Amino acid sequence: MERIGFLGLGTMGAAMAGHLVESGRPVSVWNRTPGRAAGLIAGGAVELDSPAAVAAASDIVVQCVSDTPDVEAILFGPGGVAEGAKPGLLVIDCSTIAPGATRDMAARLETQGVELVDAPVSGGSEGAQKATLTIFVGGSDEAFGRARPILEVMGKTITHVGPIGSGQAVKAVNQVILAGTYLGVAEGVVLAIKAGLDVEQVVAALGGGAAQSWVLANRSGRMLANDYPLGFKVALHLKDLGIALGLAAESGVELPVAELCAEIERGLVEAGHADDDISAVARRIRALAELPS
Repeated sequence: MERIGFLGLGTMGAAMAGHLVESGRPVSVWNRTPGRAAGLIAGGAVELDSPAAVAAASDIVVQCVSDTPDVEAILFGPGGVAEGAKPGLLVIDCSTIAPGATRDMAARLETQGVELVDAPVSGGSEGAQKATLTIFVGGSDEAFGRARPILEVMGKTITHVGPIGSGQAVKAVNQVILAGTYLGVAEGVVLAIKAGLDVEQVVAALGGGAAQSWVLANRSGRMLANDYPLGFKVALHLKDLGIALGLAAESGVELPVAELCAEIERGLVEAGHADDDISAVARRIRALAELPS
């Protein structure tokens, strides 16, 4: 049985690592901020003091952190994975970063005989906790075959979408579509409120037709209540839209809805709502309708 390392024990990573521990695999973990590993250690994981130590103790390393600089530091900074890696190590990056950065890092690791697959996830904290994440994987056929059993412990829908960097490109598409969906549901909810309709009844009725979506079913209630507990942070979706808009610029594509969503999210971050769930885009739509926001 291959030894697994897990780097990054935030809201998503801690739950994902927990499923690996529960699977009975030998797991070592590391997190930049101490104190996040107690539950995993109780389940049988071993906490080590650096990414390099985790890499040296592992056959496969999974990492899940917030942004490109974090991935860069964990892989190549002092005490990073590259310092402890042996030829044959496989790194599975479940972070969401730019496709070009992923390709560059993969090339650097390849000089050490280490292979990288990009495997960004979709499904939010609920998906991480329930092991129902959707995972988009970029990398060689051989690396995907080796990564798949690990990914299947953490997710439900695992798709190999192409060579290295392709997983990040698909995640960018995912975030663009979500931008439009959240804004559309927010506008629909606000229109229903202002028209004097029973919003819960409207949502139930629409759920049987073409307007049905996960966002409508699972986030319209938050938009109605104007309460946005953590699911997927506004700040993180804004970061992801920045990646998507950068890819769009490289590809010669205009994305007006994604650009509007990014503008709204920047305003939310500036107003202190960075840690709200992304459904908080409804705050702006509610404000335009003179509803409490």
